[in-house]
Amino acid sequence: MEIILTPELENLVNRKIQSGRYNSPSEVVREGLLLLKREEDLKKLQVEELRGEVQKGIDAIKQGNSKTYNSADEMVENIISEARAEFEAGKTNGK
Repeated sequence: MEIILTPELENLVNRKIQSGRYNSPSEVVREGLLLLKREEDLKKLQVEELRGEVQKGIDAIKQGNSKTYNSADEMVENIISEARAEFEAGKTNGK
């Protein structure tokens, strides 16, 4: 397999070898590919988790467990109100 790198990437590979962490260009490329795979796997997991959270929301709406707001301001005020109530409840319960 032949890989053609830009001069910038070739310099990066050479600097990594000169650092002593890698013994060859193959090691540098292999490490880069492993990092790319990990990143792709992480993104896949994040998408799956997000889909699961969206499904929870859809299920809650179908079950009637949702609130309707007339504006974003109304929603924000409700969230703040609920957070304050939880905070106060925690203070009185010794948390």
